[in-house]
Amino acid sequence: MFFQFLYFMITIRIILSFFPNPINSNIYRVIYQITEPILFPFRSFLEKFIPRGPGYYLDFSPILALLFLDVLRGIIIRLLLAILW
Repeated sequence: MFFQFLYFMITIRIILSFFPNPINSNIYRVIYQITEPILFPFRSFLEKFIPRGPGYYLDFSPILALLFLDVLRGIIIRLLLAILW
């Protein structure tokens, strides 16, 4: 349930990033505060390999974060199954 919530928040943030002015800035601020601690480490990791240039760029940090969350969820499930069995 927790991981599904994070997937949903990151997906909403990706969709909102296509609009220059968010529909409701309070909702966007809450989504930003929830997702930024997850996305920031991946963004700073990517900037070491792909520096930002002038103009627009594609931010791949949400994709890495979603992949990481999926792997982490799998590890936690395997650990819990190993403990319980």
